Amino acid sequence: MPIVEVRSLSYTYPGSVRPTLSDINISVEEGEFILLTGPSGCGKTTLCRCLNGLIPNSYGGEFTGKVIVDGLVTTEHPVYEIAQHVGLVFQNPENELFCTSVEREVAFGPENLALPREEIRKRVEESLAMVGISHLRDKSPEELSGGEQQKVAIAALLAMKPKILVLDEPTANLDPASAQSVLNTLLKLNEESGVTMILVEHRLEMVAHMADRCAILNEGRLVLVGEPEDVLYSDEAEAIGIGIPKVVQVAKNLGINKINGKRPLTSWSLADLLRM
Repeated sequence: MPIVEVRSLSYTYPGSVRPTLSDINISVEEGEFILLTGPSGCGKTTLCRCLNGLIPNSYGGEFTGKVIVDGLVTTEHPVYEIAQHVGLVFQNPENELFCTSVEREVAFGPENLALPREEIRKRVEESLAMVGISHLRDKSPEELSGGEQQKVAIAALLAMKPKILVLDEPTANLDPASAQSVLNTLLKLNEESGVTMILVEHRLEMVAHMADRCAILNEGRLVLVGEPEDVLYSDEAEAIGIGIPKVVQVAKNLGINKINGKRPLTSWSLADLLRM
């Protein structure tokens, strides 16, 4: 059974006359890494909010269809309960961090679950180690770089032990080095801990090769879903204008289709194919 099921989802914000999402259908298997992209304003953030129950539970509006995450129908459970199964990371970590130290920030969620002290301590230690920031535990989040703050936000969610992480453009405000560090952390969590990843991202050059599947939203509709190489090499993806990775553009201009059943998504894979 998929860990995420979205069935015929449509949503219109209060006061709006046009739906932001229209007839969205997608299933995600446990442990998958899904890359979600699309033009600005196409509904990506709205879909993220649907996946953790913020929509419609905290926003209202007209909601039809069904969203099921880890066996929970989002309209039938409160957000705090869904948050133990789905963690949502926003673009700007500064808006999510408010405690005086990294350790307190990561402990905040488990404390609000009224867990035993030893269990809280264990979760904090594990979560800090998983994202590689144990050395920052006594620092104030305000002292950290953007990339470090984003890792703190991820660690704080991991302490809740969610099976699913939904990340809404987590690298949007980061420099390339910090962005790559955060993306590498997500890939490690996916591969080593089996956390299901649903990542909204525009920096396709950095992340396309990490994903199991790529999904493209356009004008509130899910228009393409498939393996990243099939989706990103399609004429429809290019026509939508999502910022196709340069390596894909180069390969298409060179007339490279598939070699040994694969299309390149990284510069090094393109170089290997050219050598062949």
